[in-house]
Amino acid sequence: MVQQIYVDMVIQDGMSRTERILKRTIDFILSLIGLVVLSPIFLLVYILLKKQNDGPVVFKQERIGYKGEPFYILKFRTMRTDSEENGTPQLACKGDERLTPVGKFLREHHLDELPQLLNVFKGDMSFVGPRPERKYFIDRIMEINPDYEYIYMMRPGLTSMATIYNGYTDTMEKMLIRLQMDLDYLKNRSLWLDAKIVFTTVRFIIYGKKF
Repeated sequence: MVQQIYVDMVIQDGMSRTERILKRTIDFILSLIGLVVLSPIFLLVYILLKKQNDGPVVFKQERIGYKGEPFYILKFRTMRTDSEENGTPQLACKGDERLTPVGKFLREHHLDELPQLLNVFKGDMSFVGPRPERKYFIDRIMEINPDYEYIYMMRPGLTSMATIYNGYTDTMEKMLIRLQMDLDYLKNRSLWLDAKIVFTTVRFIIYGKKF
């Protein structure tokens, strides 16, 4: 049973307004460069998924983002189209049997996340920030810790400290740990910390470290 861990507190953003504007500018420029440079990989993944002939190539799903506004996150589809046929949201986990053969490879190498460069370009997301969640799970998290509302002060990210060190959030306990790590990031974030998180993420991917 998950215990209540909510503590009434006020959390201040570690970034100044100028830093936040610069962060968004960097996101815009780097995501545009990424979309151009990585376009051959986009094409290759598209062809592989199209050859499966079992559904759409790109998967989109509503998530809750900056200022609590919903947006559609984009991914290359890695799961069967009937993965949630009963209508109840389910958490992904390691060794998920719903993964397609190509989808398993894409997820292991984080290639399924590439379309989110478009989310970053549009301003729905940032390179670094809390991973966006579905309202179904947010409601359950907030029943235990209402401090989740502070997450809305940030654009969701492609990666974060919680992403690389907390792994798959396939239980409520891990969701609450992720929340605490994201709140710590909010209090201490800076452009330098963002650079370190991106560097660590790239290094983990290159060396095949699972997260």
